[in-house]
Amino acid sequence: ILVGSGNSLWEADAIACRLSRDAHSDLWRTGDDEPEMIRWLSWGKENFARACDVVHFERGTKQRYGIGPIDQRRVEEGLRDFRTAAATLEAALSERDWLVENSVSYADFRMATFLPFNDVARLPLDDYPSVSRWYRQLEEIDAWRDPFKGLDAPELPPVPDQARPA
Repeated sequence: ILVGSGNSLWEADAIACRLSRDAHSDLWRTGDDEPEMIRWLSWGKENFARACDVVHFERGTKQRYGIGPIDQRRVEEGLRDFRTAAATLEAALSERDWLVENSVSYADFRMATFLPFNDVARLPLDDYPSVSRWYRQLEEIDAWRDPFKGLDAPELPPVPDQARPA
């Protein structure tokens, strides 16, 4: 929760918008680029991130926290939706380095929300060379690669070996 200016914000995108504005940063795009950024935020949340989340929840979160067995039907649904969304993202990123204009924006980070956990989710990123290139660019950003550096944050519990492929 971000409290300030007489109100509080509790949603991640709204908080990112406020902090970016307060810092006079172009991370949250404004002006002519703002509709393009909001398009990617909306589409990504409903399509790409949702598909990634379904697969990661089954292969990662449920296994990491002992919530239950992997539901293969849900994994297959998530992978199908991932392939559809990744194809759209691939087409867009084949013509540009970042989602909005020529530099990283909040839309890039938001779109890639689940990709740091792909060691567990095992989404087929390599089938989409432009998406893979784009994600490697994000991984080159220190704060993205190690967001908890210097903080006293616990490590995630491990995913049991039986949940990983042989």
